Amino acid sequence: MTKTLQIISLVFAFALSTTALVSAQDKEKDKDKEKAEAQGKVPPSLANVTPLKVQVVIGRYQGEKKVASMPYTLTMNNHPPNNHAKLRMGAKIPIVMLMMTNVPKDAPQGGPIQYQDVGTDIDCFATELDNGRYSLAITVDDSSVYPDEQSGGAAKGSPSFRSFRATNALVLRNGETGQFTAATDKVTGETVRVDVTLTVMK
Repeated sequence: MTKTLQIISLVFAFALSTTALVSAQDKEKDKDKEKAEAQGKVPPSLANVTPLKVQVVIGRYQGEKKVASMPYTLTMNNHPPNNHAKLRMGAKIPIVMLMMTNVPKDAPQGGPIQYQDVGTDIDCFATELDNGRYSLAITVDDSSVYPDEQSGGAAKGSPSFRSFRATNALVLRNGETGQFTAATDKVTGETVRVDVTLTVMK
């Protein structure tokens, strides 16, 4: 009976010592990880991920009067590989191609239908700088159909298309808004302004 108790005591003592050893090893691993993070050995994408929200607003102005405003929101992180976002939004507009016939008197007739893509494409890449600043490299590609009264002399029933494309970079802090670019439409005289707002979501 005494021998059995001794065996049980030895097994219990061994189990306790094994548990203590594993716990000590886990603590050492945690310390090593914290030390590695402090020294920058752990990739920033794993050690310090910060979500970012970027709002892009495409506005159209007649003089100082705003006639249209189209906001778009993209989200990303502050470090690779998730420090970029893409937005694709659009539609296909059917266009009837005109064909000439001999009856009557070479009058134009409806021909095959082609489709024109219109919409908005936005690409944004974020790079974290110092002192809470972020560099935002943005490409905006926007196309749409002119309203009938602004078609610029196009044939009746034939849509006219306008397009706008710009690539630029802004440096912003949390909560700041900057004007990305501005341009004037030669047909309508409207000014297109693109404003960008950064929000750091901590």
